[in-house]
Amino acid sequence: MANFYTDNPSLKLHLSHPMMKKIVELKERNFADADKYDYAPQNYEDAADSYDKVLEVVGEICGDIIAENAEDVDHQGPHVENGHVVYADGTKKNLEACRKAGLMGMSMPRRLGGLNFPITPYIMAADMVSRADAGFENLWGLQDCAETIYEFASEEQKEKYIPRVCEGETMSMDLTEPDAGSDLQSVMLKASQKEDGSWVLNGVKRFITNGDSDIHLVLARSEEGSRDGRGLSMFIYDKRNGGVTVRRIENKMGIKGSPTCELVYKDAPCELVGSRRLGLIKYVMALMNGARLGIAAQSVGISEAAYREALAYAKDRRQFGKPIIEFAPVAEILSVMKAKLDASRALLYACSRFVDMYKIYDDIAKERALTPEEKKEAKYYSKLADAFTPLAKGMTSEFCNQNTYDCIQIHGGSGFMKDYACERLYRDARITSIYEGTTQLQVVAAIRHVTTGTYLNKIHEFEAMEVVPEDEDVKTTLSFMTQQYAAAVEAVMGVKDSSYQDFMARRLVEMAGHIIMSYLLLEDCQRDASVRRSLHVYLKYGQAEVARHADFIENFRPEQISDYLYADKA
Repeated sequence: MANFYTDNPSLKLHLSHPMMKKIVELKERNFADADKYDYAPQNYEDAADSYDKVLEVVGEICGDIIAENAEDVDHQGPHVENGHVVYADGTKKNLEACRKAGLMGMSMPRRLGGLNFPITPYIMAADMVSRADAGFENLWGLQDCAETIYEFASEEQKEKYIPRVCEGETMSMDLTEPDAGSDLQSVMLKASQKEDGSWVLNGVKRFITNGDSDIHLVLARSEEGSRDGRGLSMFIYDKRNGGVTVRRIENKMGIKGSPTCELVYKDAPCELVGSRRLGLIKYVMALMNGARLGIAAQSVGISEAAYREALAYAKDRRQFGKPIIEFAPVAEILSVMKAKLDASRALLYACSRFVDMYKIYDDIAKERALTPEEKKEAKYYSKLADAFTPLAKGMTSEFCNQNTYDCIQIHGGSGFMKDYACERLYRDARITSIYEGTTQLQVVAAIRHVTTGTYLNKIHEFEAMEVVPEDEDVKTTLSFMTQQYAAAVEAVMGVKDSSYQDFMARRLVEMAGHIIMSYLLLEDCQRDASVRRSLHVYLKYGQAEVARHADFIENFRPEQISDYLYADKA
């Protein structure tokens, strides 16, 4: 009997972070629901105990059901019958277990059937589900699309759809089209308004995760003759009304239990969400931020699984008369994997706490005017959430890919065989740095927080951290790394050439990421000394990476950019 919550002390460490008390008190409006619902918490301790118990249930389902079904789901996969998806047998069992346990709509308000959880414990559940089966996380985790309905839809729509999600119905976000991938301004699925004021959808969507879901959020062109993002609106499509068929399921490298569909809309009835013309500009941006946090959780969950598989194999596999974990090159790989995992998780939960704070203040602002102090704090956390979301998605997904690569390396030739889970993890990991915005697009989103100083300001806040005496040398090293980073930013921004700045953006974002992740590990170390080993390993790794990027920037002449950008052009 495995439990993916109780066997992972890192989760409880982040659940008990000092910021959580304020997050919970704000989320619960000082526990105003205690008299309305018998399962609502009376105080912070009661709430923390509730999260702990629910996450233990999630951990049990992940360890005993979802993980056990993962290999069979990967082999069987979903298929199409009569224009609709039929899930793999294991996927059906997984969904039923989650529904029975009430693990859908976790972050939705109690009045709409949810558990009213903050984002952070929900992301912990996503972390565990991803460790069990990354493909299933794509079905279960799309419940966070309900956040968009809650934030932007009418009260009538909230009451109509959110309770269904909380009862276990699935969701999807239908954005991508054959000619509109990352460039969503090119979306052409047509939304037409009929004489009675109702709307219908016509066209094709492609690469839609869980595309035959019960409730869809659809980006469509509502303004006749428009060609850019200002002509797009957001709609809800209800599968019960018909009008959408699945043309095909993509035959993917990984996450094979998750059906990625091509959809055909033929006069499909739908409902407008919010205001016309704000579909991409406002609603999809909010939707994608939530999705990117979810992919960061997925990345951390896969990294966790990869590290555990590698560690177990290294302890068990014997060569030259001893376990291979006793060989220094193998031990080094494992140590770096664990450091990257711990750093990824620290960044993930820092980001989720920032998202919690700004979303809760946004919600409170709909009920009453915020005080000047609250407005200031809301603005602060909104900026941090905006800055940390692309950083978390970019860094954790790249480390996820590296960890699954190293997991196979530890297994040697056996890792190349389908007899071991690491082969599936390697395939599942590859998509994390691609969908919901490639790593390159995360850099585009993050670079403005380099140039405006968001990351550097946060780093300076970390510098004021009180640490135990044995960690003072870590602060000294991080101070020097920060100087290298600040000098590199100044050097790049001093060259008034946008192509050059774009070329160097990835290096600057990664430098900021390594410093921030090191500080977050240092912060965790003050509450749990067991993190110190990962801190020291990651610091060495980050120090080398920051130095490498700083050296590249210092010794690179702007005119050399042509060697990279135009070498293959005729």
